[in-house]
Amino acid sequence: MNITTERHSTEWLARGGLRPTRQRLALAGLLVGDGMDRHVTAEGLFAAAAQAGDKVSLATVYNTLRAFCEAGLLHEVVVDGSRSYFDTRLDDHPHFYWEDSHALTDAPTEDLVISALPAAPEGMTVSRVDVVIRLKRA
Repeated sequence: MNITTERHSTEWLARGGLRPTRQRLALAGLLVGDGMDRHVTAEGLFAAAAQAGDKVSLATVYNTLRAFCEAGLLHEVVVDGSRSYFDTRLDDHPHFYWEDSHALTDAPTEDLVISALPAAPEGMTVSRVDVVIRLKRA
């Protein structure tokens, strides 16, 4: 890990109040070390870590992604019951899910209009609205 990647990763973990363990630093470096936003699956991040020579188990990747979400560093985007993506971009924005390649990408926000939401049940507030637009070849 180069010094810039390590600095980005350490600062990112500090924003979430997380201790910079070896595994967290390695995974954070892959997620945000270059300053670019990305969407990853746990399996994809596990493969990237292995390719980079970082020894972390798949269970550690899942647990670490969950910790990053709980710390407010990532958003989990569920596209179906068996596939979740973890998004480093934290502002509200829609996504395209490409059914043929199983990729998740940011969609433009300027044409999206949500004019109303149903009232939340008593004692609850809406914490987030995820918009996933599924795409398939015509």
